[in-house]
Amino acid sequence: MRAVVQRVHSASVSVDAEEKGRIGPGLLVFVGVEEGDSADDAAWLAHKLPTLRVFEDEAERMNRSVKDIGGGILVISQFTLLGNLRKGTRPSFNRAAPPQVAVPLYEGFLAELERKLGQTVPRGVFGAYMRIMADNDGPVTLILDTRRE
Repeated sequence: MRAVVQRVHSASVSVDAEEKGRIGPGLLVFVGVEEGDSADDAAWLAHKLPTLRVFEDEAERMNRSVKDIGGGILVISQFTLLGNLRKGTRPSFNRAAPPQVAVPLYEGFLAELERKLGQTVPRGVFGAYMRIMADNDGPVTLILDTRRE
């Protein structure tokens, strides 16, 4: 699984002009499921996200996690994270898992993340066209890949 993580002051996601999720300070996380990913990848990512120390402490050092600041995590499914532009100028998505594989892994990831956080995780709609609004903080943007860490 691949995730792009952005530290935000706030973020929201809407589908067809209907808001589906919103957070204040926290993490906006875009997640792509790759062919060959497993429940172990989902569990690893769900464990890692709440503990990332990307928020500043009193000494202005990144020493605090989203749990430490009482922040939220907004998750957006995004298969285009697995786009390959090595050849040509049009992305190939052949590394992205098909929906029948990706949906159960994505939902398992969300369930484990909610368990780790002890709260509901706002999210977009898998496979939908979404409008994402983000007020980035920093900016701080990180890429996590469960197979390349």
